Amino acid sequence: MPRPVVSLIIPVFNEEHAIENLYDRIIQVVASVTLAPLEHIAPEFIFVDDGSTDRSPEILSRLATRDPNVRVITFTRNFGKEMATTAGIIAASGDACLVMDADFEHPPEYIPSFLDHWRSGAKIVVGVRENKNERPFFTRFSSWIFYSLMARIADRSGEFVPNATDFRLLDRAVVLEFKKFTEHDRMTRGLIDWLGFPTVYVPFINPGRKIGKATYAGKKRWSLAMDTFAAYSLFPLKIAGYLGMGITVFSGLLGIFIFATQYLFHRWSLDFTGTAQLAVLNMFLIGIVLSCLGFIALYIGQIHHEVANRPLYVIKQKINFETEKEEY
Repeated sequence: MPRPVVSLIIPVFNEEHAIENLYDRIIQVVASVTLAPLEHIAPEFIFVDDGSTDRSPEILSRLATRDPNVRVITFTRNFGKEMATTAGIIAASGDACLVMDADFEHPPEYIPSFLDHWRSGAKIVVGVRENKNERPFFTRFSSWIFYSLMARIADRSGEFVPNATDFRLLDRAVVLEFKKFTEHDRMTRGLIDWLGFPTVYVPFINPGRKIGKATYAGKKRWSLAMDTFAAYSLFPLKIAGYLGMGITVFSGLLGIFIFATQYLFHRWSLDFTGTAQLAVLNMFLIGIVLSCLGFIALYIGQIHHEVANRPLYVIKQKINFETEKEEY
């Protein structure tokens, strides 16, 4: 069986109202795409059901029965979007794979543009959200803070591009390198950027979710941000050292000041009781120690996950794959 030109990776979590509409629209879009010497593209669909509790698994199974190019991976439970994306990329067999959301926030109409850039030599094509002002203020503000911090403290080559999304196309060479990553707490787009392949950025207008409701909410975004800070920068750990030096200098100067006012320059009329001095210094130093322990705990958590070496995800069922037809 010949390798498909492009594999479409679509993570799914409770998207029963969007799946079939998305499939139909993608079919319409790619029907007009030609890649010489091919007359048309027959894309491979890889839907990764991330433990949906609605009718999504049933709809995906029906699509797979109708179209042999639709492949479905079903997780035993919800492992998160990053794991679903990873599973899809690993399973992809196309010369390129394109990751997109199932909720229409990544418009299929941009697929031809992505393919054109790939055909022109780009190894990675990244969709950058252009209509950022339509998002809630807090979302925009927190995103700006995150990317600003990561641009300054990340221990990696390349750059974190503001408003870059998971809507991206990967050449087969990128996919093969991506499969070598083993970390469990991961930000997929960060790992892809870390590889350093030539990248083209394509601005797109996000039409917003038209069907259903968002499932990737603030709590998951916060968790992803914290994991990213710990995975891509040692700066939080270094803060403990910086604060330690700062506290040493501060306490030294404060000790000299107290010694001078108490024992050398009595005319300043400053009186620091021993209890007051000890209480203030203890409270301040305890706060610093707790802050440092909090940062170090991020890295201890990372070490714990990696040493445990659990599987990234557990697949319950695979449909339309040539191998690994086991089913639980």
